[in-house]
Amino acid sequence: MNALEVRGLVAGYGGITVLRDIELTVPQGALVALVGANGAGKSTLLKCVSGIIHPTRGEIRMGDRRIERSSASAIVRLGVAHVPERRQIFGDLSVADNLRLGAYSSRVGAPELSRRISEMTDLFPALRDRLADDASALSGGQQQILAIARGLMSRPRILMLDEPSLGLAPRVVREIFDVLTHLRSEGMSILLVEQNARDSLAIADHAYVLETGRIVMAGTGSSLLGSDDVVARYLGVGASQDDAERRDRVRRIAERLRDELVRDVTAKR
Repeated sequence: MNALEVRGLVAGYGGITVLRDIELTVPQGALVALVGANGAGKSTLLKCVSGIIHPTRGEIRMGDRRIERSSASAIVRLGVAHVPERRQIFGDLSVADNLRLGAYSSRVGAPELSRRISEMTDLFPALRDRLADDASALSGGQQQILAIARGLMSRPRILMLDEPSLGLAPRVVREIFDVLTHLRSEGMSILLVEQNARDSLAIADHAYVLETGRIVMAGTGSSLLGSDDVVARYLGVGASQDDAERRDRVRRIAERLRDELVRDVTAKR
């Protein structure tokens, strides 16, 4: 049975359609990457799954249960953890309190909370000596790690992450992607939204390319990573070629204008 299925999903904001007929599956225990440019609708899709917004049409299923009309709190209790873009931690609370809030829906007692926090510091050693610190005192990379750890505190069946590598140093990005690979090996189902297409496709079992609200490509992570079209659109090759052509056109125009100016000055003399 699949951990998550999205079928014929249409959604948007204020009468403006953002997602059109989305078909997506996250198999049990798989890491699925969703890549695409800014504004493609990636974050909107995660918000639909987590109940922040409700679609205008289509189905979202966890196992055999439909959840597209469920509340966000009910979806958390069913086992979906959504780590949003730009972390959204509580900066004026301690690291430990941010983690405790992640387990709020579980309604567990103090001993279980302590066990879960200990698990998080084992998984993310950078947090171990910072539990008493305000979350705002952490570096950007540590705040992202805290956001992921907070999501894991609910013991989710499905972990959804929105741009976890945004603005982070390459070393921190590698650490986060290593943790995601470890979680997948432990059987967790993961839906990863990323602009960092190369790294996300490299670790993904399956992947989808979202463009202007539609799925335009799907396959294994390795097959999309090897696709000339994906490389040209999302891995920077096409962009560099286009930039070179633009620079060449600008150079030719500048040379023509310079030559015309020289002729005009010479004629006036």
